Amino acid sequence: MEKVIQSYEVSSGYVKAKVVIKRTKDFVPIYELKLPTIEKGTRALLDKIRSVLLTEIPIKTAEMVDPTYFEKIKKKYFERGLELISNELPVASESLKKFLVGLLINEMFGLGKIELLIEDPYLEEIVINGSKNPIWVYHKKFGWIKTNVYVESENQILNYANAIGRRVGRQVTVLNPLMDAHLITGDRVNATLFPISTIGNTITIRKFRRSPWTVVDFIENKTLNFEVAAWLWEAIQYELNMIIAGGTASGKTSLLNVLMCFIQPNHRIVSIEDTRELMLPEFLHWVPLTTREPNPEGLGEVTMLDLLVNALRMRPDRIIVGEVRRAREAEVLFEAMHTGHSVYATLHADTAYQAYKRLVNPPINVPEQVLEALHLIAVCYRDRRTGRRRLFEVVEIIPGTEKVKTTLNIIFRWKPVKDIIRKENESYRLMEELQMHTGLSEKEVLEEIEEKEKILRWMVDRKVKDVNTIGRIVAKYYLEPEDVLKVVKRRGKVESLL
Repeated sequence: MEKVIQSYEVSSGYVKAKVVIKRTKDFVPIYELKLPTIEKGTRALLDKIRSVLLTEIPIKTAEMVDPTYFEKIKKKYFERGLELISNELPVASESLKKFLVGLLINEMFGLGKIELLIEDPYLEEIVINGSKNPIWVYHKKFGWIKTNVYVESENQILNYANAIGRRVGRQVTVLNPLMDAHLITGDRVNATLFPISTIGNTITIRKFRRSPWTVVDFIENKTLNFEVAAWLWEAIQYELNMIIAGGTASGKTSLLNVLMCFIQPNHRIVSIEDTRELMLPEFLHWVPLTTREPNPEGLGEVTMLDLLVNALRMRPDRIIVGEVRRAREAEVLFEAMHTGHSVYATLHADTAYQAYKRLVNPPINVPEQVLEALHLIAVCYRDRRTGRRRLFEVVEIIPGTEKVKTTLNIIFRWKPVKDIIRKENESYRLMEELQMHTGLSEKEVLEEIEEKEKILRWMVDRKVKDVNTIGRIVAKYYLEPEDVLKVVKRRGKVESLL
């Protein structure tokens, strides 16, 4: 017995479709993407228009790689395609003409029907498991579900992977059958080729929000509370080093992105990632760097270690590292901390203790005396049953001596039964470091944190969810704190600070 459990519309450009999610006799719900059927004659007409467009408007490699040029060339193709289809189908409605040309543009420049899945705001992950299997998606409400969408052939999957890779300087071949890349939208893409993936060629697309998460979103979602957010803001402002740990899809990079909005605009930031995920306020002094895979001859590779060593020569105030995996990366990272740079990184670990053990044991193997440069470990957690994400704990590293081992002091921890983040212990090292960096007394540091909490409450009250707006409010606070606090006190409008 079929039962519709949700239905809504999605669109990609002028291509609109209806999504119907059903429960059937299958073990998982079915995601039906309903599009008008294209007859053979219409399909032949679209193929003819495609040939004319490719002849009339040649595409240069630079236009495919540069996002600005890419959007311009798509617009040119759409406008000319609309003219051509109007000549062929003069009596067709304007919406039908735009739909057909939009469909053609999605196939020429995108991933065909998959573009509609990418635009579905409810989906987090889109997975192609070969041409014989339906595309699977991870729905925010229902988890993993099957779709009625198939890719025609293994060759088509390979073409999609190559098209994605070319735009970001990556490639996937028989000799190099694994690829990590990203779409122009910023969504992360992984591709594997047969026979490495024995069921056929695969593509996994992890979607990212079109507008990045902000501290206001995190507080509203109960991922953070006001007190924790204010403490972390204080730590970021005064350049304390931090590692954000967590499991897969727990929100590590999202939290990192949220916290980077608290950096002063006169600080030079260098970020290092395998695939570009961070989206900082546009006015910050930020240089994003990404790694590069070798070409088929094994030349031209740029590793995270290469970028990390190079970043130290760029006079950064802050260094952000996408993920620490290897000993040499960790060695350079902690060297950067010891030479006066503020460093932020992510690490796979479910608790602060696990993160600590990963760092001090093989293969990363950071010496305990070096680890003291790290001030904080913030741990993200995803509840697999409900799908909710929470800051699990904030822990400070208290350096040991020859006789006393390094200890971890849990400052905040999430209590799952009541779903609240509670203060566990008073801060020792964090408070000491803040006093040393600021010259303030403990009372004055706590007053600063209280000020930040008031600003956060005001931003949540005013629904400030734009990353650039939040960045500007924070920058204004650093420059003229009294003015910002006056607006907050009288519950003034956001516009008065911009």
